[in-house]
Amino acid sequence: MELPESIRLLFPPEERAQLDIRTIKGDASNRQYFRVTSPRGASVVCADPAFRDAAPENYPFLIVRDLFDRHGVRVPALLGVAREHGLLRLEDCGDLMLQDEIPMLDRDRLAARYRQIIDLLVRIQSIRPDEKTPDTAISFSLAFDKEKLMFEFDFFIEHALRGYFAERLDGRAIAELRGEFLAIARLLVLPEHFVLNHRDFHSRNIMLFGDEPVVIDFQDARIGLPQYDAASLLRDSYVRLDPYLVEELKRYHFERLREAGLTTMDEAEYLRLFDLMAFQRNVKAVGTFCYQTTIIGNRAFEPSIEATLGYLRAYIDARPELAVAGHLLEPLIPGTSR
Repeated sequence: MELPESIRLLFPPEERAQLDIRTIKGDASNRQYFRVTSPRGASVVCADPAFRDAAPENYPFLIVRDLFDRHGVRVPALLGVAREHGLLRLEDCGDLMLQDEIPMLDRDRLAARYRQIIDLLVRIQSIRPDEKTPDTAISFSLAFDKEKLMFEFDFFIEHALRGYFAERLDGRAIAELRGEFLAIARLLVLPEHFVLNHRDFHSRNIMLFGDEPVVIDFQDARIGLPQYDAASLLRDSYVRLDPYLVEELKRYHFERLREAGLTTMDEAEYLRLFDLMAFQRNVKAVGTFCYQTTIIGNRAFEPSIEATLGYLRAYIDARPELAVAGHLLEPLIPGTSR
């Protein structure tokens, strides 16, 4: 059955002939998205091949959506599924992303919006496993452990250093850099500080619907340092915030974590780990953008490669733990040369 015909099965028979089905630009995954307008209004259909082979109780998107919803995190409502076709019908929360709103706001309104979103982030990071609903364990059984962090570093090595930027670093430099990456990963594995993270918490995954932030693309939620999502938001590959505002918002996140009883770090340790985590997160993002550009042939992410690499200098200059890695990465960092 063709995909449009499968999508029609999600709607009442009397509406199927009247549906207007239009493709929505998706993310860096193999999922497809459609806006479907019926006589009763619009909704969004996600086509995910992985859903066909997963029982609903084991499908991460549904598990995390329900988990977030139960804890007051605004996510799109689920309107229907057709698992045999890999389809989910969701509430249409419009087209306005946080990324789109930023140029419209003055400094005070922008700061207020980001504080609102950090409050939402802390709500996510406050979620704990629920013994009454053991299906939530999937997100809490996954962590930003050494293996996951190194998988992301290795993805960068494969697709950025050996792919997009081939021959900028020789094999010996890459081997030395991987050793530095391993040392950085070990510094970031602090389970006593781990909380639940969205895992991709940036300005394209926060919709604004009725002036309310709505979180999307949350299916990869896992535990790790609270700085992981904070770095995704404040050192965003798609928008660059004023550095003074970033410092203000980092401290706001730290204060909210302390108020919620979610961390025992002092502020200096929070800021140190923020820089180390942001370094890892940005390196990971560059690997993804290079993969999309060179392997998938999707050049939409290519402008974000240089923009994201541009963040690294600040972390390297601030943290001695990054000095050697920074020296090795100089051929890639805009504005530096060896």
